[in-house]
Amino acid sequence: MKFFIDTANLDQIREAQALGILDGVTTNPSLMAKEGITGADNIKNHYKAICEIVDGDVSAEVIATDFEGMVKEGEELAALHSQIVVKLPMIADGVKACKYFSDKGIKTNVTLVFSAGQALLAAKAGATYVSPFIGRLDDISTDGLNLISEIRHIYDNYMFETEILAASVRHTMHVIDCAKIGADVMTGPLKAIEGLLKHPLTDSGLEKFLADYKKANETDSPEAPGVGF
Repeated sequence: MKFFIDTANLDQIREAQALGILDGVTTNPSLMAKEGITGADNIKNHYKAICEIVDGDVSAEVIATDFEGMVKEGEELAALHSQIVVKLPMIADGVKACKYFSDKGIKTNVTLVFSAGQALLAAKAGATYVSPFIGRLDDISTDGLNLISEIRHIYDNYMFETEILAASVRHTMHVIDCAKIGADVMTGPLKAIEGLLKHPLTDSGLEKFLADYKKANETDSPEAPGVGF
């Protein structure tokens, strides 16, 4: 499973990249605004800065909601860097734009997916990634992980190449559960990824190893000076 980090914070992206397990980045207008990145030019420059940090795909979201606007924005975003993936909303014009870009060989990520039917349409339109939002479904007492299972089943039935990008991942167990179900990619905050490192037995075991090493390698106290003859 690929690990993407869902943020526009460059320090967090660098930290995830330093772990050696980062495969890409997803962003959205809300995450950009959270970092104080406003204005079209500043946002584009920020995307380029992200691409300079990571080696994999970087999803850059369009703001337009009409076909022509999405095509114009998407082409501008794709021209920024070869790693850019054009992120499109799951609406009728978004599906049309997805087909347009897939025909041109431009990678796409269809976002705000909340049903298997929407995921099926995205795959039919040639999406590179489809982003079901599992955390937001959990928020309304709906099983977000079940949606991942349904999409996996449908995609496997018809050998769709679209990758399932589990989005709105909130915590470490989401990551584990998505891996069990067969999501191709997860995207979430740095803390959800770092949570995979933690286990109390690892901490206590390391503490004991270090204590045993210290005890075994302690040097005796210097002997008192000998008495002269």
